[in-house]
Amino acid sequence: MTEAYDPAREGAQMAFDGRMSYTDYLGLDAILTAQHPRSTAHDEMLFIIQHQTSELWMRLALHEISAARGHLQEGNTRLAFKMLSRVARIFEQLNNAWDVLRTMTPSEYTEFRDALGESSGFQSWQYRLIEFTVGNRNVALLKPHAHREDLTQALEAELARPSLYDVAVRVLAKAGFAISADILNRDLRQPWRADESVQAAWREVYCDPQKHWELYELAEKLVDFEDYFRRWRFNHVTTVERVIGFKRGTGGTAGVMYLRRMLEVELFPELWHLRTEL
Repeated sequence: MTEAYDPAREGAQMAFDGRMSYTDYLGLDAILTAQHPRSTAHDEMLFIIQHQTSELWMRLALHEISAARGHLQEGNTRLAFKMLSRVARIFEQLNNAWDVLRTMTPSEYTEFRDALGESSGFQSWQYRLIEFTVGNRNVALLKPHAHREDLTQALEAELARPSLYDVAVRVLAKAGFAISADILNRDLRQPWRADESVQAAWREVYCDPQKHWELYELAEKLVDFEDYFRRWRFNHVTTVERVIGFKRGTGGTAGVMYLRRMLEVELFPELWHLRTEL
């Protein structure tokens, strides 16, 4: 009879009294006991874990976007590109997660929907922070977080900083492109409005990529991110429609109709509009 394989013979650590283990390092006790279904429905666990893991991916996305913005401000464009590429891959993971949630049928969701009360993904402060960080700013959407001073402060602090797109446009200006003073000195709390001087600058970059290669690559990194972000929004819409049809959302939004309206929002409008002109 073949003797059972013992990894310890090859140096594997097998005893962890007083040592840091895998569970310790990752804080798995806290993570794996953070699921608290409020009903007896089998699929509520799927619903909770889907949203918890999405929030973890958003946590990483914010880490990368914030660092990429900082590197752009410091002129470290290559480092920023690596991080922006990673953010696009993160949103690919977030997109794949919808495929798992879509295995839940309307009947299965109905079994525990009432247990959600008025909680809703619409109230995700990390999602709102991602939008604010990349440039989609709407101060009206601070209201769902007003009951938490710490969350409101985090969102307000972001509104006081130039967004990722503001920084990208300032990189254009620093490179010598004629960007409108109204854009460079705009109120950072206000939503971005498409600007002809910005579009003209990006158009020039795209008309001569070899001359403006780093700016060209920056533009494509931003478009890559928004591409995956749009897919995430679209998958959100189709998943919600598949599961609840056109019912109102638990948080009081118009559900599918609200999400469809969000599909029209452009993060970096000039980068999309210029394509028609090339």
